[in-house]
Amino acid sequence: MVNRGQAHTLEAVVAALLLLSSLVFALQITAVTPLSASTSNQHIENQQQASAAGILSIASQNGDLKRSVLYWNATGQRFHNGTINGYYTETMPTEFGRSLEEAFGDRGIAYNVYVTYTEPDGGVVRDEMIYRGEPSDNAVMASRTLVLTNESRLRTEELGLGPQIDSDNFYAPDIEDGGYHNTIRVEVVVWRI
Repeated sequence: MVNRGQAHTLEAVVAALLLLSSLVFALQITAVTPLSASTSNQHIENQQQASAAGILSIASQNGDLKRSVLYWNATGQRFHNGTINGYYTETMPTEFGRSLEEAFGDRGIAYNVYVTYTEPDGGVVRDEMIYRGEPSDNAVMASRTLVLTNESRLRTEELGLGPQIDSDNFYAPDIEDGGYHNTIRVEVVVWRI
């Protein structure tokens, strides 16, 4: 009887050691770092995407997004006071740009803003409006689409009305006869730094 009890105890100890060593092995092969995917990281990325989408939605509804898209210096072939490359590396001096900076600027969050439009041959071009660097792997994106007509007018440096847009004075070409000019997709890409 004693031998049988000792055998069961020995069997339980061996099973426990086997289970414990399996658990230790599994934990050693899994690297957990601050940037590992987790539910908290996903939650933060979802918040960033929702914030970007909210800013785009509000800016679209109150006209700030369209004013920013049309804030183009035709003679300089770039956004007003943009870099030599045509885009901003700091805050864009429009309400849309200030809203982005207020939401993300001092919180350790970087963002890029791109404008995408169609060429007459059907190709798609993606240009930078605001460029803060190469997005990381945990970047999220929100976008909004604007339809521009030939009646749309460029904005002056003071955000006043400038000339009507055409293929010669605006970055997005006129792709169709009639009143339609082009469709601009504004993308905001957000990531933690």
